[in-house]
Amino acid sequence: MKRLFVLALLLVGTTIMAQERNRKHQGNAMEQFTPEQKNQLMLKKMTLELDLNDAQQKEMSGFISDKIAKKEAHKAEMKAMKEKGIKPTNDERFAMHMKMLDEQIAAKKSMQKILNARQFEKWTSLKEEHKGNREGNREENQPRKREAKHQGQRQG
Repeated sequence: MKRLFVLALLLVGTTIMAQERNRKHQGNAMEQFTPEQKNQLMLKKMTLELDLNDAQQKEMSGFISDKIAKKEAHKAEMKAMKEKGIKPTNDERFAMHMKMLDEQIAAKKSMQKILNARQFEKWTSLKEEHKGNREGNREENQPRKREAKHQGQRQG
C-alpha cells in the first residue's frame, strides 16, 4: 500500500512538472527571434502569400520593421507598468485603444500604397481569416462559453 501511494505521488509530481515545462515552451514562437529575424520571416511569408515583387518587398520590409518596433515598445511599456503595479485608468485605456485604431488605419493606408488591388484584397481576406482563427481560439480557451455552447447544441 505504501509503494502504491509513493508511486501515485511520483506520477502526479512528474505530470505537474511536465505540464509546467510545456507551458513555458508554448509561448509565441516569434518571441524567441530578434526584431530583424522577425522582419525577415514576416517578409518571406507575405512574399509567398501575396506574390510581392522586389520593390514591394523593400517597402514592406520598412513597414514591418516599424510595426515590430512599435509593438516591442508597447510591450515594454506595458511590462514596466505591470511590474510597478500600475493599472491604466479608463481614460488611459481609451487613449491606448484610440492609438491602436489610428495605427491600424495608417497601416491599412500604407498597405494600399504598397500592394496592387488584387494583393490588397487578398491581404484583407487573410487578415480577416486570421482574426476569425484568433477569436475561435479565444473561445476555446474560455470554459464557460465553451460549456454553454455545448449545452445549447445538446438541447437543440
